[in-house]
Amino acid sequence: MKLSGTLSLYIGRNFLMSFLGFFLGLLTLILLLDSIELLRRASSKPDVTLFIILQMALLKLPHMGQLLFPFAALFGGMTAFWRLSRSQELAVTRAAGISVWQFLLPALILAMVLGVFKVTAFNPLASATLARFQAMEAIHLKGQKSILAISSNGLWLRQGTAEGHAVVHAVNLLQQGERVELQNTITYLFQGDDTFIGRVDAERAVLGDGFWRMENAWVNSPEAPPEHLSEYWLETDLTMTKIQDNFAAPETMSFWKLPEFIKTLEDAGFSAIRHRLQWHALLASPLLMCAMVLIAATFTLRHARRGATTFVIAAGVFTGFVLYFFSDVVYALGLSDSIPVTLAAWAPSGVASMLGLAMLLHLEDG
Repeated sequence: MKLSGTLSLYIGRNFLMSFLGFFLGLLTLILLLDSIELLRRASSKPDVTLFIILQMALLKLPHMGQLLFPFAALFGGMTAFWRLSRSQELAVTRAAGISVWQFLLPALILAMVLGVFKVTAFNPLASATLARFQAMEAIHLKGQKSILAISSNGLWLRQGTAEGHAVVHAVNLLQQGERVELQNTITYLFQGDDTFIGRVDAERAVLGDGFWRMENAWVNSPEAPPEHLSEYWLETDLTMTKIQDNFAAPETMSFWKLPEFIKTLEDAGFSAIRHRLQWHALLASPLLMCAMVLIAATFTLRHARRGATTFVIAAGVFTGFVLYFFSDVVYALGLSDSIPVTLAAWAPSGVASMLGLAMLLHLEDG
């Protein structure tokens, strides 16, 4: 028998309302916990106000919301199917000749749509707010002086100096082994926070032990003629490891910008494993959302009719914990290049989907 449009909308609405309820509830809890943690970290910093703390907590919230999507789908699906089973609505539906695959279809379609929405719309918002959060965290809580970013216009680097700070712009960045080289650099020198004291244009800058060695440099100072130097030395506390660590984290890059950023890193000779893993994980998100619906159905469609509410709750919590642990282990293997990046990103979604399908085929008769 064909599933009617009215019944499809009813099942889909139940799933969507349960998903939103868990999603918003978990977001509220995380906002509270993050605010408390940020207050603890800022307790020894009198210049960090409560307004800054709340602003940072809100900026981080969309990123945490991304992580909640699969778990909200799991617990939302379990709640929706448990309610429909307890009220005997699914029993009546199945007695009318509608199979489990048919009444799961609306929830699966919604899960797929939510997964696509997460990747294409929610992720760009979360990446932008997380980048802003990390910048505020570096300034207010960590006291970092060096900030590095790569854009379509080249590389921008802000670092501390003995007089104040310097802002370095380079058209290209090259890395070969332990050698890091910036090409066609312009360096703006500041005394204190904002007093401009000079500019250095150089053909290239090579990173050494505690300094940048700039070659073929023109030094420009206010009220002084330009001076040409074959070499100019600029102090720095950066190392190749710090430069790599200060690249934009993959979580701060939106789904649409990640491919271009990966190409930029690889063209410069740097590893882009973390960013490739993040991009493939985003691609796998819709499949993971559907997998959560399948797993939710295996725990509720039958056991809820027996009244085993405690078992359903415990099974859901345990499944979420196992999935989170398995994803972390596989991602760690991918980051260490022990397994291919594509396999590391798609394995949690694929395994969860096959597990859900296998359990449903075993428990249901069609």
